[in-house]
Amino acid sequence: MAAPTVSGRPSPFTRDVAVLGMALVVLYIAVDVVLQSLPPHYSVISDAESNLAVGEFGWVMNLNFVSRAVMTFCVLVVVSRSGAASALRVVGCVLLGIAGACSAALVFFPTDVNGPGEFGIVPTTTTGAVHVAFATTGFLCALAGMLLLAIWMRDAGRLARVRRAATGFLALASVGLVLLAASIAWAPSVLGLTERVCLAGILGWAFVVCWGARRASDR
Repeated sequence: MAAPTVSGRPSPFTRDVAVLGMALVVLYIAVDVVLQSLPPHYSVISDAESNLAVGEFGWVMNLNFVSRAVMTFCVLVVVSRSGAASALRVVGCVLLGIAGACSAALVFFPTDVNGPGEFGIVPTTTTGAVHVAFATTGFLCALAGMLLLAIWMRDAGRLARVRRAATGFLALASVGLVLLAASIAWAPSVLGLTERVCLAGILGWAFVVCWGARRASDR
């Protein structure tokens, strides 16, 4: 792919993809918030986000999973058309691509929802186990890709200007992942909250990267 224009600014295509990525981040969060208030009223504290994809309005969350995948590929376009090519960028993009594909795959493998008074992630069906495998792989690949790209962004031209903010969201996502693992092992009643902390870091990172590319086009 061609990188920036002769002026050094991102091309109109890159700018538009960056704007789309930012919009999808906002849409993803908005849909999550709205779904929490609809039947069957899952708890943001104790229930995994994937539970929102089960129930009367589950199809909306499934569309949101696809939206997150598209958002991820928007980030890939922005990154691949910014800065200098390197092994860090290639591997980081591959890992983000796997994370995006895992998000889309969740649509086809719904999670197993806990019964009343039950907490944590304990798959009871093969489909539920596959869902957990994709979700776990997606989180791990997203964070690994973000880490590599955070290092690459030091020499990523105009995108390097948002590296500090991106690194902050990477730290938030990493803390969230550690808390998520701890909640699964010792405090399943707060699993939903810890998962959302990790998601907040991932979504914030994506928004900042896209915003950086969009901002560079105005300079």
